[in-house]
Amino acid sequence: MHREFAAPDLVPPSKLPFFKRHLARIIGDVLSILYARHNESWSQAFARGDSVGYKRGKRRGSLEAYAEGYAAGRLELEIKDLRNVEGARPGIDYFLFDDWKLPITAEVEQRMRADVAALLPEHKQPTTEQWKMILSRTPSTYVIAGAGSGKSTTLILRILLLHHYLKFELGAMTVVTFTRLSRLDFIGKLRRTFELWETPMSPEMAEAIVSTFHAKILRFARSLYDEKINSFEFFGNKQKEDDSSATLDNPFQTRINEKQRALLNSCYSELYSKSPRFSELVGALYYHSLTFDVRNLDSELVKKRMKAIKAVSERDVESMDLIEQAWANAGVWPIQGVTAARETLLVKNEAFQIHGRITASPEIAVVLRPNTYPGTGTYRPKSSHPLVSEMAVKKTICDAYSGKKIIWVDTAADVSTLVEWLSDRAAFSPTFDYQVSGDLSGSPLLDCFVAAAAFIENLGLNVTVAIAKMKFAEKDPDRLFFEALGIFWPQFIEYLGKQEPRLMTFNQMFSLFSEGNSENLSLVPDSILRSMSQLMIDEFQDISPQIVSWILGSLQEVRRRGQDLSAGRHARHSSLLCVGDDWQSIYGWRGSSPQYFINFEKEFPSPSVTPIMLRENFRSHQFIIDAAEKIVATAPSIPGKKARSDGPAARDPVPVQVHELDDEKLRKLVATHYADGDEILILYREGGDAERKRIEDVVRGTYGLDEKLPDAKRRLRIMTFHKSKGLEADAVFLLGDCKFKISSPYKNQVYRIAKMGDPGDPNPYDTSQKEEMLRLAYVGITRAAKHCYWFLEAGKAPSTKPKASDFIPSNAACFQDSRHLR
Repeated sequence: MHREFAAPDLVPPSKLPFFKRHLARIIGDVLSILYARHNESWSQAFARGDSVGYKRGKRRGSLEAYAEGYAAGRLELEIKDLRNVEGARPGIDYFLFDDWKLPITAEVEQRMRADVAALLPEHKQPTTEQWKMILSRTPSTYVIAGAGSGKSTTLILRILLLHHYLKFELGAMTVVTFTRLSRLDFIGKLRRTFELWETPMSPEMAEAIVSTFHAKILRFARSLYDEKINSFEFFGNKQKEDDSSATLDNPFQTRINEKQRALLNSCYSELYSKSPRFSELVGALYYHSLTFDVRNLDSELVKKRMKAIKAVSERDVESMDLIEQAWANAGVWPIQGVTAARETLLVKNEAFQIHGRITASPEIAVVLRPNTYPGTGTYRPKSSHPLVSEMAVKKTICDAYSGKKIIWVDTAADVSTLVEWLSDRAAFSPTFDYQVSGDLSGSPLLDCFVAAAAFIENLGLNVTVAIAKMKFAEKDPDRLFFEALGIFWPQFIEYLGKQEPRLMTFNQMFSLFSEGNSENLSLVPDSILRSMSQLMIDEFQDISPQIVSWILGSLQEVRRRGQDLSAGRHARHSSLLCVGDDWQSIYGWRGSSPQYFINFEKEFPSPSVTPIMLRENFRSHQFIIDAAEKIVATAPSIPGKKARSDGPAARDPVPVQVHELDDEKLRKLVATHYADGDEILILYREGGDAERKRIEDVVRGTYGLDEKLPDAKRRLRIMTFHKSKGLEADAVFLLGDCKFKISSPYKNQVYRIAKMGDPGDPNPYDTSQKEEMLRLAYVGITRAAKHCYWFLEAGKAPSTKPKASDFIPSNAACFQDSRHLR
């Protein structure tokens, strides 16, 4: 490429000072010797520059004339410089798309704008930024759409543009959403909008266009095999097995049903009997599981329960008597294989008793738990202390500080399993709970296998390859767990393939068609691949590395086939449009990451790309927006984000109110808003079904009234922060804080192996979770249109672990913190 020089920098050689003129000649000669300048061409250029310049005369000046002469000389230079350039090689085109533009003419744009103005109500008219999204002409577009920005309507108008105005075939389009409910909602809106344009869309066509990632990849997998293929995740659900468009109710959920567990157990038992190393590892893990230790003695739970050690110890004999008597009355105590013997252990100089010891392994003590059999009772006589709570405190203290192996027995079957395994370890594969370090609670071993494998695969890694790169302390039981997983998982995948019909996990399917498996992608029929040509993805911030690899591979294959894929069609090239909000990425604990949104242009290379930011918020008033943004401000994000309230709620903004948790205040506020006709969301952070039931009891008067109404008219909903995503209400009540709870050593390792996070961060997964707790609070706050109340626990000792409420500013108008008014 030639660099053009401005005329004022050009001076004829004869007009140069003596020193500069001779220096220029010397430099020129050296350049000629080095073949860096063609001497004859440059001589002619200088000469022509002089002659042409002086012929022009004084009025125009020698500088302009010399510039013209220089151009003529440069042309001569290019023609006469015949040197060969050895080793020249063309570059590699890594783009996912051809260098093209959507054929949106001025006439098309004008016609669509006029139709939208005529057919949609005023409150549905697109903003300037939304029109940029609808009319984007580049093959790649990413849209940062904050909470309440109306992205769904805008995305539907984009589909309308492609099909109704540009005549792109519907079979070339796919819109991807993440959940079953969001898919059904989008299908309804899409069909209603197309009807306004008198372009009817059948339910079948709408369902084919609007998909989830899992339904889409299932079609890919079924196209590759002659026999029918089902997913392991759908196994046991006959309706979903037979439905090619079936989706997961929640793609981030890993619950295992009875039929799935039967497959896992069958493979597990077979492997246990055939692999000496696997059975040895399982035995070691089982033995360890009998006495779960509290690995972090500085945890808040241990510190909290240690405060009650003396009181619980003083009541321990009475508690043990009550529990033992209840088991005896139920006819399940004593237990065969257990030597009943009340003994006293000293733990931190306080006395605690056991009920007996395993006869075959006397080093293992046995403690029976309450509330299992009728008659155990919840409370001891004349006491307000629940036995269940007392024993929970005792277990935490003994696990942390006793140094003894104690099995805490819920049922007689728990002990029978242990006794049977001890009698014939080689033949009997035990079932038991295990707790991977960094998990909040224990789960059945096979559930732990599935969860850990899914997390590794969601990051785009092969399970056995990743495990081979992991390191643990010699005596860390997780070292044995992951070695066992490395043996079990490939055997299980092979076992699924032997079923009739063949089964695969969704992660296995995504891996089959990832960017590194072009040979598999080349076998996908045109009819399946063509639907990826015009790809639109909603909630893009929740995407995982595994799915990103599949998208990249699919777009590469679409471009490779080129005209063969689109011959005779209007949709002749591919495009990608992604919509989301990196501030709403809240599924990192399952392997999702906002980094693909934040680094979009790097991750999805394109000859041209259009970034768009939808700043208008049509849901919430400005105080709610500002409060949410202040909480999440320190988390890495796409720069330049600042939402503006532009809807009915914009009038009369009130601050987000922060209170200490108070059930009576909650009850009154909920009742008031319900009486005012408001829609209400009550969101809680933890506690599961028990916490939901507790909240229902607190607001029973209001909740009871609402339960009597048809679903369509109900105005009070209670759910977790995570499940509220995508919803909104006039008044939102947030119960509890968003906290970073526990470090995960193995997930930190897997993050580093997958090159996620900052390369210099030794704990990149933990860092991502600290950022995610802020985003989760952002999601909760932005569900509110008019009123948001945040109830936080009171009377707690200061915690060293970060939490979202730490970022509530003390002097911002968008917050009203009553905790500081006492």
